[in-house]
Amino acid sequence: MKKHLIQEVKKNSIAWEMEIEPGDLLFSVNGHSVEDIFDYQLLCEEENILVEVEKKNGEVWELEIEKDEDEDLGLIFENGLMDEYHSCCNKCLFCFIDQMPPGMRKTLYFKDDDSRLSFLQGNYVTLTNMSDADVSRVIRYHLAPINISVHTMDPELRCKMLHNRFAGDKLKYIRQFHDAGIEMNGQIVLCKGINDGKHLDETISKLTQYLPSMKSVSVVPAGLTKYREGLYPLQNFTKEDAVSVIESIEAWQKKIYEQHQIHFVHASDEWYIMAEREIPEEGRYDGYPQLENGVGMVRSFLNEAGGYLKLLSGDNRRMEVSTFTGTLAYPYLLKTVQEIQKKFPQIVVNVYPITNHFFGENITVTGLLTGQDIVNRLKNQKLGERLLVPTCTLKSGEDIFLDDMTLEQMEKNLQIEAVIVKSSGADFVKAVLGDAISADVSTVSRYEP
Repeated sequence: MKKHLIQEVKKNSIAWEMEIEPGDLLFSVNGHSVEDIFDYQLLCEEENILVEVEKKNGEVWELEIEKDEDEDLGLIFENGLMDEYHSCCNKCLFCFIDQMPPGMRKTLYFKDDDSRLSFLQGNYVTLTNMSDADVSRVIRYHLAPINISVHTMDPELRCKMLHNRFAGDKLKYIRQFHDAGIEMNGQIVLCKGINDGKHLDETISKLTQYLPSMKSVSVVPAGLTKYREGLYPLQNFTKEDAVSVIESIEAWQKKIYEQHQIHFVHASDEWYIMAEREIPEEGRYDGYPQLENGVGMVRSFLNEAGGYLKLLSGDNRRMEVSTFTGTLAYPYLLKTVQEIQKKFPQIVVNVYPITNHFFGENITVTGLLTGQDIVNRLKNQKLGERLLVPTCTLKSGEDIFLDDMTLEQMEKNLQIEAVIVKSSGADFVKAVLGDAISADVSTVSRYEP
């Protein structure tokens, strides 16, 4: 049986009252070995459970616990998954990790393809790491939603794109999830001349068969860094390509909406910016199910910022602050700053677009900027009283950039206070104006500029 190290016990929880301590080992629940976090959560759902714990001194305690159904025991484990993470067994033509330079921290080179992280963190998985038993467990526990990197519904082409001879066969799991009523979201990473054009149309067509279980599908362009030596020769999309992709997707949206009242398939913001097209209105995004894939981020940001500003009366306060962004979002951030200055004309906001020299100029998103590129661009620039740092540029839960530069090092290099800003438009406006402004951000969703 597996043993799971208990890292922390929540104060006043059931486990705390039962004198379970950090350093103890969870051995079993109701006589069953706990394979991972899902087993643990489901085994602990019952009102009466028997928990077996090995104490630090080697004693084994059997604890009979009566509790409310679904009440948490209060245990936090050393590994949040309570198991080893499953690494990717593919070698996708477009894999971003294969395009990274050497010398970065080890965790950035780990390719996860673990279906359990899809439920816990929203990660997208290719299904190639899943067995029939894994799929049966998802269906049995009714775990949802599962986010799937589809890329193409042509089995042979999928094998080529993922460089995995089993990749095409794994598409059958989508049908099994659909038949069992498991909610899914899909992702298509588009590669020029490979899975675009007629292949994209065929993929979307086949995925519509899984409505309503398949809730949404995003189409994003493959990100190509300057480190592609020895890799498959992919090409960047042109403006004309982006126009073609958008027109195909919007034609599908119209057809699907007439039948199902959702737009279903969505082009990421990059396509609209590349094509120099207007960003769609909020209603086209079906509640933003693909926001983390860059679908609707610009529209959401603009609407939230505009809605928050509507709550404010404005004044003549004086201050100067600065922020930065990837080149992709620069025009839209500048537009938001201009709206702020209409109500607060004495506020100066310096917005600096950062070219990504670290990964290459083709990488234009803010979340892949490094500390060194930011510092090199902002040195000797007018920065004002503080620098607003988008949280997406930092490692989750830590003040560190992709190249291991810390926020403190950036502050010392630029001689300015850095303030971390959340990704919403409302949070950006609030950060610009400072703590003196106290509108209710939770009401912003009711407003549009």
